[in-house]
Amino acid sequence: MKKLLSFLFFVAMAAVAVAQTPQEIISRMETEMEKHEKEGIVMTVDAKISILGTVTTKTYSLGDKMRSEGKMMGIEIITWTDGNTEWSYNSKTNEVKISTQEESSETEGDAEMFSDITDGYDVTIDKETDKAWYLLCKKSKSNKDKDDPKKIELAIAKKTYMPISLKTKMSGVTITMRDISFGVTEKQVTFDAKNYPGVKIVDKR
Repeated sequence: MKKLLSFLFFVAMAAVAVAQTPQEIISRMETEMEKHEKEGIVMTVDAKISILGTVTTKTYSLGDKMRSEGKMMGIEIITWTDGNTEWSYNSKTNEVKISTQEESSETEGDAEMFSDITDGYDVTIDKETDKAWYLLCKKSKSNKDKDDPKKIELAIAKKTYMPISLKTKMSGVTITMRDISFGVTEKQVTFDAKNYPGVKIVDKR
């Protein structure tokens, strides 16, 4: 009996040793993502809008540059930004409009949603499988930032500590970020008129 109790005690202690808190899991995820930060990040973003349905875009981010492409009501829209200038292609008008990027529209990229995610949130493990942790982040009562969503659902792969998906709701739009990978070239996030022969360029700067 003593040997059995000793064994059970050992198993229990081992389980406690490998157990991780939600904060530790997210911290490890942030560390792993930082290792690939200079490579650039690619992800698919689903925006569920009550009137339009779900609009899916694919984004490529590298440093200050970003490219976002998707279709809305059969019209292909591609946007490139570099923090100062915005290029927007519309397949219906066959035009690329160049404009000065407004300060209010500047963005650090979708990847920023995964940074400092525990700040202002109470995080718990909602579900766990052999492959992933599913974390629920609820806005803390002390968080007075009106722009922060009330809830964030985050899935993290156990093997790599990389994010699998992030889901939240902002301004009535349900946003899901998924299919996250790394490796973006300068060419992928830079507008080149040579790739759009016959397209009308409208410079509004």
